[in-house]
Amino acid sequence: MKKVTVIGSGSWGTALAVMLAENGHEVFIWSRRQDAVDELLKERTNKKYLPGVVIPDSIQATTDRKEAVDGADIVILAVPSRAVAQTVRDFAPYLKTWQILVNVAKGLEPETLFLLSDVIKREAPQCEVCVLSGPSHAEEVARKVPTACLIACENEAVAKLVQEEFANPRFRLYTNTDLIGVEIGAALKNVMALAAGMSDGLGFGDNTKAALMTRGMAEMKRLGMAMGGKAETFAGLSGIGDLIVTCTSMHSRNRRAGILLGQGKSLQETLDEVKMVVEGVNTVQAACQLAEKYHVSMPITQSIYAVLFAGKNVEDAVLELMTRDNKAE
Repeated sequence: MKKVTVIGSGSWGTALAVMLAENGHEVFIWSRRQDAVDELLKERTNKKYLPGVVIPDSIQATTDRKEAVDGADIVILAVPSRAVAQTVRDFAPYLKTWQILVNVAKGLEPETLFLLSDVIKREAPQCEVCVLSGPSHAEEVARKVPTACLIACENEAVAKLVQEEFANPRFRLYTNTDLIGVEIGAALKNVMALAAGMSDGLGFGDNTKAALMTRGMAEMKRLGMAMGGKAETFAGLSGIGDLIVTCTSMHSRNRRAGILLGQGKSLQETLDEVKMVVEGVNTVQAACQLAEKYHVSMPITQSIYAVLFAGKNVEDAVLELMTRDNKAE
């Protein structure tokens, strides 16, 4: 049994906490909100993010950073991508060299265009850093729906250790050492899910979504490889696997946001209705900058950016994509 601390009391952090407690680990959840801690401890629920899921009595919760990570073998970072840097900065004074940080956020740092693993290494260089990724809706993991993900780390021995502690008959983990490919796939699939949702919101069919997903994967792979990632990573769980689940499920907040945008709602109206972080919105700007930096063609990504931030009409964006110059696949 190990002590595992989950930083963040959202849906994914809570789902992982429930799963790891059932694996027999001593689990702490840290939240910045006292009311969230009180609910977890007294009512054993997280009604906002995981309604209907019972929080095991063994899980502890706190707002105290030092208490949360003191003695923890593994610390899971389950905060939105935009909060990763500051969160690690806040916890860094209490983190030890032997602790393993596992990031589950999917995105990029807008100011530097860094992968989140690089952001974490910058803020807590004393720790080993892993990334948990793959097709995994928190709502399903918390209810023990069979799920397969991967744990990526440059140190394969560390990845195998986390694999052993996290895996159970309902949660299968594979290891991977390609952090670049894993993180670019994880971040950009949210952008493609916005596109898939817009297609649904416009009333288009399966043909359109299949085309968007396939050509979107081509963009993700081109950028990832230009940055040093491996082609085969994009054919795996953090590539095509995560893309499929995020583009097709109503659990996906990125797809739901895309549907609202396709129906004609503004970005602000969409975010107000979804009421949770839509990572694709935060990622698309950085993705466009990376495309320019690495001289990679990413027309779908650039079209999504134009819709979100340049006032382009969704139907006009689709027309432009469909009438681009003919070319070989």
